[in-house]
Amino acid sequence: MTLQHFTDNAFSEWMKGGGPDADIVISSRIRIARNIKEFPFPIMASAQQSRAVLEKVLKSLNNDALHQISKFAFVNLADLPDLQKRVLVEKHLISPSLAEESRNGAVIISENESISIMINEEDHLRIQVLYPGLQINEAWRLASRIDDLFEASLDYAFDEQRGYLTSCPTNVGTGIRASVMMHLPALVITQQIGRMLSAITQVGLAVRGLYGEGSEATGNLFQISNQITLGQSEEEIIDNLHSVTRQIIEHERAARKSLLEHSKAKIYDRVNRSLGILAYAGIIDSKEAAQRLSDVRLGIDIGLISGVSANAMNELMVMTQPGFLQQYAGRMLSADERDIRRAELIRHRLRTKDK
Repeated sequence: MTLQHFTDNAFSEWMKGGGPDADIVISSRIRIARNIKEFPFPIMASAQQSRAVLEKVLKSLNNDALHQISKFAFVNLADLPDLQKRVLVEKHLISPSLAEESRNGAVIISENESISIMINEEDHLRIQVLYPGLQINEAWRLASRIDDLFEASLDYAFDEQRGYLTSCPTNVGTGIRASVMMHLPALVITQQIGRMLSAITQVGLAVRGLYGEGSEATGNLFQISNQITLGQSEEEIIDNLHSVTRQIIEHERAARKSLLEHSKAKIYDRVNRSLGILAYAGIIDSKEAAQRLSDVRLGIDIGLISGVSANAMNELMVMTQPGFLQQYAGRMLSADERDIRRAELIRHRLRTKDK
């Protein structure tokens, strides 16, 4: 298994849908931050110390139990061109921080891309499990199992009072971030999203965009995650997120039903107008593409568009990102060139037989 396997194929396992409530919950993710006791945090570590961390983690990978979970590929970020790093970011396999700033940074990726383990990012280890649909408990069980396997051979930085010690104080305690990526177009169209997001933040959850902290919520995609990592057990954190997610799903479903009952002609026009633009546009920027893809995805999910799969929309959300467009072109592209190639790629994808 080579790096080419991950950068040439846009479609990760988690994008194939099929999970529970996949029409609204695109993915569920668990990320666990851990540090090794005898080393300073990555931001304070020397090149020699971060190299020693990398070697120690790789040595701990020689674990039969870990390899029973999946085949893994090791990718050293120092050997990677910027374009390929960007593709891995767009596929959510590494963070922008690891791509841009890490010293002796690396990532270990499972064959189906549901597991990625970042080394020397903000913390020594960031274990991530990503599943399609609402499977936050299932993702937690696998992430916890992998964490236990590493802990068997690595001496984690841990304090009896404060829990697992992390580079950023907001992760101290459990070191866990649980998140769901939700597609909420009906709540946006019916202008209920502001009230909903305000309520979410009042119960200890944070709302971000497609690529986490600092990213904009384009295409009606919202990442919802826990803010609190200290003073709650892992199970309480996950149960809280799961419970709030279920409530948001119900509100989104009610908003979709209301649109069909009271504004069917308008919503029919909107989703099919977007499908027409995607099918025939010669130039389209990333923001408009994200919004049009969101409209079409909504049209598919509420039965107003047939003959186009939801999976194709998930795939295009990643394939139309700048990194992928340039990877396929085999060179860096200007913004205008990317807009032309994005439109070409969408037109081609919508006309393929398995659309």
